[in-house]
Amino acid sequence: MSAPPATIADTPTGVPTARQLRTHLRRARSRHHDHSFGDVLGDAYVIVLFTGMYGWFAISASRDLLDSPTVGQSEPGVRWWLALAALLAGTGLAWRGLRALGPLLVTPATQSWATSAPVDRRAWLAPRFFLLLVGAAVGTAALGLAVAALGGVSDPAALGGAAGAGAGWGAAALALSVVAQSSRAGRRWPAVAGAAPMVAAAVLTAAVVLLGHLGDGLPRPAATPTVALFALALPLAGLGTIRAVRALPRVDRATLTTGAQFANAAATATILLDPSLLTGLVESRRWRRIGRVRSRRFLPGPGWWAFLQADVRRLRRHPSALLIWATLIGVQYAAALALPGLAGAAQVVFAYLAANRLTGGLRSISRSPGLRRALGGSDALLRGVHLVVPAVGAGLWWLLTLPTVEPGPSWLAPTLALGVVAAAFRAGTRPPINYGGATVNTPFGMIPVDLMRQGSRGPALLAVLVLVQLFLG
Repeated sequence: MSAPPATIADTPTGVPTARQLRTHLRRARSRHHDHSFGDVLGDAYVIVLFTGMYGWFAISASRDLLDSPTVGQSEPGVRWWLALAALLAGTGLAWRGLRALGPLLVTPATQSWATSAPVDRRAWLAPRFFLLLVGAAVGTAALGLAVAALGGVSDPAALGGAAGAGAGWGAAALALSVVAQSSRAGRRWPAVAGAAPMVAAAVLTAAVVLLGHLGDGLPRPAATPTVALFALALPLAGLGTIRAVRALPRVDRATLTTGAQFANAAATATILLDPSLLTGLVESRRWRRIGRVRSRRFLPGPGWWAFLQADVRRLRRHPSALLIWATLIGVQYAAALALPGLAGAAQVVFAYLAANRLTGGLRSISRSPGLRRALGGSDALLRGVHLVVPAVGAGLWWLLTLPTVEPGPSWLAPTLALGVVAAAFRAGTRPPINYGGATVNTPFGMIPVDLMRQGSRGPALLAVLVLVQLFLG
């Protein structure tokens, strides 16, 4: 007689609990480092101290800058509504960041030895989840406090309400992102939750800009609704936490390790000062998400004409680049309305960002010698052809934003536009980072001068253009 088939309810014998496994790993790690608990507390104290000191200094300097004649005065209501639109856009971007990270993630070693073992998934992930929940609440509370202080709020009760509202919404966002991480592929609500605040920010910005240029700016509310925001965030955070705890067993290994790849790439890019390590992973994910495309023949012509068509077709298959390009036009109009004294400098910076979003083909051929050899032709020809789309995009963007700045010398605007294209070209054709350059010993430690020079290729020229605009614009 054959044995009865095993069922899901059968519990393997000798399987340790999640607490026992964590205790064993903690004891194993403690044998490989000599840092005491006091050292950890000391490092945490230094981090909190310096964050508080420099954070308050940044808030005070920003408040003085906003009230200075250099920035220029605008209607308080305009700044208030544009700040609200910026918070909504930041919320949407933060949600996309949480979705990219997981937010629950594990290292490859943990994936192999813990998440692959028959250990209770909820008990294993719950402490990690609650630590992230507390960290998100504390971080967004500090952000809410900083935004309120930057807006000129000095009442302790109002500052406390802003911090509480920030903590509640941060905890709610973290909990709901865990619920989204456990959802099966194809669910639409995570994408809607990230797109809704960004769409609301775009509509609000368009309304403020339109009414502001018509001479009828939006009035500022009599009181900031921090109490209402806090009252709305509390039940949302509680409900999100309950649903996240229930959803922890459904968080699979694939989503746990996908966020780890993104986090490792971001940390490596920050340490090595090489953003291409992160942007390469983002682009790889984007093209894998597209999956399959419909091929079409190119129009007949010489080789450079085919390359140009391919670069244009790349933009059609990457619509977010054009969306960001168009969004920066509205951001420029909003910046000119809220900070009229810095409209010219903002135009230069945003033009560079808009042109840089169109340099995908230029970056691809510049970072791949094998691709250039396969395509044929000289390097100058390939780079020149792939510069056409960013140059046309930068020129058109500059023309559409000319009404936001005061007219200066007749030669200034064309010179700055060409300089922006040159800065985007230098950034797009940056060679791989060479870590064997010179360093300088200073009282603040060793500074890798050559590494900073390589990383500033493009942004350094942009800084020169901003200075030219500030002094001559």
